Amino acid sequence: MIHTKRALGGVFVAPHHLAAQAGRDVLKEGGNAAEAMIAAAAAIAVVYPHMNSIGGDGFWLLSEPGKAPVGIDACGKAAAKATRAFYTEQGFDAIPNRGPLAALTAAGTVGGWIKAQEVAKQWGGKLPLNRLLSDAVVHARNGVAVSSSQERLTRVKFDELSTAPGFAKHLLMDGQVPVEGSVLKQSTLGDTLARMGQVGLDDFYRGELAQAMAEDLTRVGSPIGLADLNNHHAQFVTPLQTELNNSTIYNMTPPTQGMASLMILGMFDTLGVQQADGFDYLHGMVESTKQAFLVRDRYCTDPAYMTVNPSDFLTREALAERAKKINMQRALPWPQDPWQGDTIWMGCIDSEGRTASFIQSVFWEFGSGVVCPSTGVMWQNRGISFSLKEDALHRLEPGRKPFHTLNPAMARFKDGRSMVYGTMGGEGQPQTQAAVFSRYALFNQPLQTAVTAPRWLLGRTWGEQSTTLKLESRFDAQLVAQLRDAGHVLEVLPEAFSDTMGHAGAVVRHPNGMMEGAADPRSDGSVACA
Repeated sequence: MIHTKRALGGVFVAPHHLAAQAGRDVLKEGGNAAEAMIAAAAAIAVVYPHMNSIGGDGFWLLSEPGKAPVGIDACGKAAAKATRAFYTEQGFDAIPNRGPLAALTAAGTVGGWIKAQEVAKQWGGKLPLNRLLSDAVVHARNGVAVSSSQERLTRVKFDELSTAPGFAKHLLMDGQVPVEGSVLKQSTLGDTLARMGQVGLDDFYRGELAQAMAEDLTRVGSPIGLADLNNHHAQFVTPLQTELNNSTIYNMTPPTQGMASLMILGMFDTLGVQQADGFDYLHGMVESTKQAFLVRDRYCTDPAYMTVNPSDFLTREALAERAKKINMQRALPWPQDPWQGDTIWMGCIDSEGRTASFIQSVFWEFGSGVVCPSTGVMWQNRGISFSLKEDALHRLEPGRKPFHTLNPAMARFKDGRSMVYGTMGGEGQPQTQAAVFSRYALFNQPLQTAVTAPRWLLGRTWGEQSTTLKLESRFDAQLVAQLRDAGHVLEVLPEAFSDTMGHAGAVVRHPNGMMEGAADPRSDGSVACA
């Protein structure tokens, strides 16, 4: 992908083309950005099952011109039975990564759709819910062509997933890995989505669907019960924000790492770097990331357990002071505890300038691997980010929210432009956001160029074990040598476009109503224009 797509009637970006088209079609029918995102969120849960599910969590940033943005926290909490003793008495010193014991938090994302419906109605939305879910239902019942990434990740993780309850029946074909281009049908999931379209989304938490899923999960040994689903409600929150020289950028509140995403760009903006993609740019970005992650890893958790106000780290003065810790000639040594994850980000701006930045995830690829037989819903393993250690920042407690790598982003420029942007990719999310935003907004690269350009990742994602600074192979050899000389521990990946770097996207609206969209060539996605 080289050229930026432009349109006037609305733009939708997603990492799978069928999800982008689902959102675009809602825009063409007169729906608003929130309605389009609900449609795409349902569709992508079907067509990209290795990346997300309605059994996962989600976060939203929504805005309309002239009003403050609003966030939606759709994070599920740890089950009432999910105590540290529940695991230690079974002989575990850590929460298992897969299977029923990894499914220990409520699935929050559908609750986010409920809140997004409220916003959609405030924006004059009139499309019925069964219309918004109709594309997802069709794709689930009729089938969808398996993507190369779904085949690859199923094959790589086959041994740890194939024995998870329900996984083989719903996401394998005759017990085998579905190959790229084969047609995967998820008829049970289609029936679940159709039911929600008929009786409402709340059925997922307080109706027949909730009862069925709770029984399925209890039967296989998960600590999640009906009361945990009954008690889930997504929340409206005020997004975090920070000021740059040319814009205000927004991101999600804890328990997400949104504060780290804002800190990276806020510190980098003070460094006086003059151009993108040279040593000063890449070194400055990486060192800003390290400083942001030091704060994140010390403080960021469920807001109910935090001892600091994240906004205090986001003032211009605080960011400038922390940026003084950056040595622009030498790398800070960096062994850190990383996160992996599998997620989707989607963005939309409608013809009225209303925006939606949305992220939905099951944490690791295919989450816990557990698929509820009665509903076809695959359950997340987000709760494995909890610790069984008494003194841990993220220690497991019933009713506690897990730490999230998820963080949708948004920006408003002083010249009247608005922008939504984001990516999947675990620990790489804040770094890829910084790459895309800085190249476009600070150094005036075309939007698609900013997404396509070679990227880096400090730390681990997608199952990588090392905490090196990873670079795509398109970076200039001289720059690579300079970074090594400065003390960076490097790993040059063989791929020119690596999934390790996430699946990014962005949409920008200009004051004259013209919109631009960019999708990641690393994904199966596209830009769909209304």
